[in-house]
This record gives sequence, structure tokens and C-alpha cells, in this order.
Amino acid sequence: MTEVSLQTPLAADSQAVAVALAAVLPAEGLSGFSIADVRTAIDQMGVQLPELPQVGEVSEHSVHANEVTFTVRVYRPDVDARPIPALLYFHGGGWATGGLDGGVDYLCRDIALRNNIVVVSVDYRLAPENKFPAAVNDAVAALSWVRENGPALGIDVNRLAVGGDSAGANLSAVLTHLDRGAIPALKSQVLFYPGTEYAIARPSWFDNEHAPVLTTSDVLWFFDMYTTSEERSDPRVCPSLNQSFADLPEALVITAGHDPLRDDGINYASLLERDGTFVNHINIRDTIHGFMTMPNLSSYGTAIDLVTAHLGATI
Repeated sequence: MTEVSLQTPLAADSQAVAVALAAVLPAEGLSGFSIADVRTAIDQMGVQLPELPQVGEVSEHSVHANEVTFTVRVYRPDVDARPIPALLYFHGGGWATGGLDGGVDYLCRDIALRNNIVVVSVDYRLAPENKFPAAVNDAVAALSWVRENGPALGIDVNRLAVGGDSAGANLSAVLTHLDRGAIPALKSQVLFYPGTEYAIARPSWFDNEHAPVLTTSDVLWFFDMYTTSEERSDPRVCPSLNQSFADLPEALVITAGHDPLRDDGINYASLLERDGTFVNHINIRDTIHGFMTMPNLSSYGTAIDLVTAHLGATI
């Protein structure tokens, strides 16, 4: 792993986001709102994005599995080559908010364009209406759908990656463990500020208790939306509880200095490294949770270059 510098003062652009959020959020953070209000606030943030990158083709498809139906959005770059690699992507939002639009739409388009790969974004079911293990089941079903339909979509199913931000990174990490031993194997994983454990007393949990975007109270609130206390001992909720981290896809783990989940991600990267899975961990020390869906931030530019290099080397 790379050397980690944990935290410096917020970059000016991240500080501006922090100030704007402080003006509209309760003192306790997102958890001071109802889930409906949080979803509305996140949707409103999405309208402030720059112009969306234009990819060759965008299509939506229904996935039917486990007696439910959910949607995936497929981004294909304007390239003639077929088949090409693909990234299966899971959005963040505490398993309870988010979807296919907004910042994740921008991110998926950007990844598809920069890497000349297909990106498949998953609109998995949300808590509290659909609690654990609904999102995990949808993640497994989405991967099966890509493998089954990949040839028709011009996807090389032998060159698949998974990735996500926050709760979506949690689902990606969980999926790599559940899929271990599958043929063809997943080649790569990209985890942006993942949540992989429950309320472990690490320095970032206290240092960033009142961080912008995501507070420690918010993390606990989202877990309450998604799971019962008994379910938090399940490695499908907290993948850091798995017994082995060997034979998993090569990993890029990116964390944010001003984020209660920072040390969670650092610990997960160390578990991968301990058991011999290749991992490159980068901590962007002057930014905030959620920056990968904020393309105006300088930290987004830093990270997207790392993603491009990682995917280019692994798929």
C-alpha cells in the first residue's frame, strides 16, 4: 500500500461545500432529517452538476430475480470494438438514498469515456422499505445478469470489475467475497470511501464526528435504516468480518481525510494486503466523504485519474 497522510485542512473547494451544507443541515447532520427529506436534498445536489459527459449510448434494462425487478443503466462508449471490459457500479447513499441520476450518473459516464469500457450502474432496492439483505441480493443478481447478457451488450465477461462509493463500495466488497471462486473471476474492484465495519472506535470515528456531508451519527442512522443489531455480525453487512481476504480481485481503495469512514477503509485495505490480495490505497487527506459524486472538486480529478490507471492495468 502507499504511504497514508491522514488529514490536513480542507481544500478550499471542499470547504465551500462544507459551508453550504452547514447552512441547510441540522447540527446532527443528515440524521436530523426524515429519510424522505434526505432523499430530496440529495436529488437537489444533483442539479448543480456540470454538463454531463456524452457517451456513445445509454440504455436501461430490467433485471428480474428473486421475484423482484430492478433497473440497471448501461453506458457504452463510442467505440467500435467488441467485446470490451465492463465495470459493474453500485451507488452510495447509506443503502437508503441515491439512484441512477445525479453525481453517480456523471461519474459512470466519465469512467466509461476515460477507459473505453462499459459501465453498468445498478438501481438496487433501498432501505428502510427494503432492508438487508435486499441490496445484497440485488448486487448478486446484477452480476449474474451482466454475465448472462454481456455478450449481447458487447461486454467481455472475462474482464469484469466491480465498484462503488460508500454503501455501494460496501456492496462491491461484499460481492467480491460472495463471488470468490466463480469462473470467470472478477478482475478488479474499486472502492470509494467504503463502509465495511460497524462503529469501530478508530481515530477517524472521533476526529470526524461532525465532519461535513457524513457524521458519525449519520453512519449509525443509516445502519439502523438497513439492518438490525443482530445482522451486523453478518459479513454480508460488514465485509471486514470475513475470515479470509485472499484470492479477491485487485483493489483500488480511495478514502477521504475528513470522513468518519476513513479508518474503516484503511483497515479494509490492510486486510486485503495481509492476505495477499493486491491493493493500492490512497487517502486524499483534504477532502470530504462523497467527493466522487462532486466532479467540481479537485479531489474528484485526482481520484478519477487513479481509477483510470487502475482499471487500465487490471481489466
